[in-house]
Amino acid sequence: MRRVHALLPAALLAGCVTTPTGLPPVVVYAAGETVPVGTVNDDAADDPAIWRNPADPSQSLIVATDKKAGLYVYGLDGAVRSFSALGQVNNVDLVELPDGRVLVAASDRNDPMTAHIVTALLDTASGELTVLSRHSVGNGEGYGFCMAFDAATGMIRYFSAVKEGAVYLTSQPLEAGLDSDTTTTLFHTLPSQPEGCVHDPRTDRLYVGEEAGGIWVLDFETDTRELLAPIDNQYLVADVEGLALAPEGENGGYLIASSQGDNAYAVYRLSDMAPLGRFAIAQGEYGSAEETDGIALVVGDFGPDYPGGLFVAQDGLNAPNPQNFKLVAWEAIREALVLD
Repeated sequence: MRRVHALLPAALLAGCVTTPTGLPPVVVYAAGETVPVGTVNDDAADDPAIWRNPADPSQSLIVATDKKAGLYVYGLDGAVRSFSALGQVNNVDLVELPDGRVLVAASDRNDPMTAHIVTALLDTASGELTVLSRHSVGNGEGYGFCMAFDAATGMIRYFSAVKEGAVYLTSQPLEAGLDSDTTTTLFHTLPSQPEGCVHDPRTDRLYVGEEAGGIWVLDFETDTRELLAPIDNQYLVADVEGLALAPEGENGGYLIASSQGDNAYAVYRLSDMAPLGRFAIAQGEYGSAEETDGIALVVGDFGPDYPGGLFVAQDGLNAPNPQNFKLVAWEAIREALVLD
């Protein structure tokens, strides 16, 4: 979400108005970037998702939203592989199914009164998307979104965080087909507007960012919610936007959050949510990244430029060009923060 700065009262103008900034971040640099989205002069690029090609990591793909127009598919070279004109789709995620098909889904906000999910299959060879279906979720404007596949039950699970604060769980049995009916329940409600979310299949926990509040964990086993990392103007400066995981072992690894308010990214240790530091993407061979909405991270080999994993961040200030997405090596982030 972008902040719109209204005209301030004269009494405030006479004083000093400051914008919160967190602890100084370490600096990393992008190793690549995507072609800008097609919507110009507007806040349009929003959220990425990453598919890693295990046979040829250099041929991995990035699916990303132009929330005014539709879904892009990019190669790691940043070039456009395809575009699907789906209108207002805000957040996107994907899962690889047991048979190798890659299912892509996005929050559909074309109806501002009722949240929807649009699904598609990704042709990993061509980068083309084939739209499958559109599912109604519930009351509210479609906004945050993430998904998971539960191998134990064979259920595809879609998590929709709508602007009004509700977090819905939509379930679809894989055996019934990808165009089958879905079932939606209200999972939890947060105090104010959420957006970014990410699911950890190892622990069956859903992490959700409440933009003005902080990072929540919603636990399926206990059906509880807990505010793990509040806005503190040290590690997190509102708005909290995209979330991403770097899993390690049975339940370890890292949670990364976009601290949009001061153009940084906070890193937490998953085992106890201890804050480990912050980083920023600075101007180098490619541009810096500011006012980031969505982020994505997948660990593993992505070729010589991203040998340990790929981090992708939306860039909200890419002037003089429209917004795009910056690509950063996960190893560069680990080294900058001295993560063991």
